[in-house]
Amino acid sequence: MKLIWANIAAIYRKELQSYFASPLAYAIAGIFWLLSGFFFVVILLGPQGYVSLAAQADLQAQQIGISPQPIDVAYEFLRAFLGIMGSLALFVLPILSMGLYAEERKRGTLELLATSPVTNWAVAVAKLLGVLTFFVAMILPLLAYQAIALSAANPPVPPAVPLLGHLGLILLAASVLSLGMFISSLTDSTLLAAVLTFALILFLWVIDTVARAFSGPMGEVLGHLSLLRHFNNLVQGIFDTGSIVVFVSYIFLGIFLTAQSIDALRFQRS
Repeated sequence: MKLIWANIAAIYRKELQSYFASPLAYAIAGIFWLLSGFFFVVILLGPQGYVSLAAQADLQAQQIGISPQPIDVAYEFLRAFLGIMGSLALFVLPILSMGLYAEERKRGTLELLATSPVTNWAVAVAKLLGVLTFFVAMILPLLAYQAIALSAANPPVPPAVPLLGHLGLILLAASVLSLGMFISSLTDSTLLAAVLTFALILFLWVIDTVARAFSGPMGEVLGHLSLLRHFNNLVQGIFDTGSIVVFVSYIFLGIFLTAQSIDALRFQRS
């Protein structure tokens, strides 16, 4: 067991170093930060932002002479901003996951990896942890902006709400990256891996809309597969164990399929 964890740690460090040394990874992070910062300002302080809407509601209530309808600006802002970050992640995560195994295939090192004494599960887990750590590092600077904005909220926002929201974002990222890792193990084209991953995730993102067209058990099953539904549950501050189970299931499914894919490659080479 110690040897397995040592192998995972070694591959994890290698993957993490490759991301932090990659100009493409920094370009992706820069675009993600730029877009996130733009939407942060627009959602909070823009002409149609929540601060302006709350001020307009107060002004209209004073003119009419009635009590203003309370607007929980902090909660609505957090929900909307995390929703935008989740949407941006749909475009960023396939690009981050596309080279996890496709680059190994292109360089011809995947065969060596498949026939090494390190288990395929250990390699898949380490690669997933490496790319997930890089994504978490991408969202860390945004936490400072959110903390500054939420610190001015009166009454203060319960800590469970932002914690659950960001937990949902990380679980969403881990699910997408795990499935993207499996697709990356099937091809030596990073571009094809990114496109197929985006198509799969987009399908799982909108399947909730498709489920509404079906009634009975079929609609319920399709609805449970929706990434958007379970992500929204956590973003709204709802601690739904079912949503967490679904995300964890997607993560293990991606790791399992990746290990099976490399096992099949090992069988072909032998």
